[in-house]
Amino acid sequence: MTSTLKKLLLGEQGLLVIFAIALVLVSVFVPNFLSTRNVIGLLQAVVTVGLVACSMMLCLATRDFDLSVGSTVAFTGMMAVMVTNATGSIPLGILGAIAAGAAVGMVNGIIIAKIGINALITTLATMQLVRGFGLIISDGRAVGVKEPAFYNIALSNVFGIPTPIIVLAVAFLVFGIVLNRTVFGRNTLAIGGNPDAARLAGVKVVRTRVTIFAIQGVMAAIAGVLLASRITSGQPNAATGLELSAISACVLGGVSLAGGRATMTGVMVGVMILGIAENVMNLLNIQAFYQYVVRGVILLFAVLLDNLRTSSGIRR
Repeated sequence: MTSTLKKLLLGEQGLLVIFAIALVLVSVFVPNFLSTRNVIGLLQAVVTVGLVACSMMLCLATRDFDLSVGSTVAFTGMMAVMVTNATGSIPLGILGAIAAGAAVGMVNGIIIAKIGINALITTLATMQLVRGFGLIISDGRAVGVKEPAFYNIALSNVFGIPTPIIVLAVAFLVFGIVLNRTVFGRNTLAIGGNPDAARLAGVKVVRTRVTIFAIQGVMAAIAGVLLASRITSGQPNAATGLELSAISACVLGGVSLAGGRATMTGVMVGVMILGIAENVMNLLNIQAFYQYVVRGVILLFAVLLDNLRTSSGIRR
């Protein structure tokens, strides 16, 4: 394989080509895939993964990752419902969820970036802690919504487009601008490329990493609120395995596990590939047991792609 062909296949353009081919194939061979109802359902199904993947992209770009996001999504969704039920105010419920998510992210960031504990151990611990807190405060049961207007967060639409899809589109746009057009984004990639060099260049490495984890917590909270509204309750066991889906989407989209490389377009494509794979399996009535196998294969494929990109020296 020539270097030019390898760059094309492993780079962002190659990912777009693969995505386009896959889209054409499923459109032709899978019944009802292109129906308006299915497309809207597909986009709504990827909202949670997509929102979390936006901030996971920044974590991975700095050589970090966060395994606690699934637990944080469940916990903050419950917080939104419980605060709303207690106060009768949906805005207060949303703010409570965001505050809880930011707090979890800050704790992760301080322990990892400031104290220097490994991200795997830290976020594995907070994953268990946050999930445990959610189960304790809910007594292990779903928390029902007392304010019917809370459902409108996920059920409302603008010009026929569901609000959660609009929120995801705005998140993609904002994070794309942050990554490519701001000093913060350039510093994020610099830290992942070489933390010591970034520090010597004047980048506030610790502060930036803590900020990224706080952003991760906030995005998990937004995803948690939308998920709780969509499923009409706060579920302590919701979003199990979400962290692996978000990491898979990012790595599929060209974000390097070694840090220093990320593109928002690639992450968007990665999110859609995961969403299409799950949607097609549901349309074809493939049993859930086999869906786990497919997710595992996709994750392995994503890691293989990252390894090939790294060994080939493809940066963007």
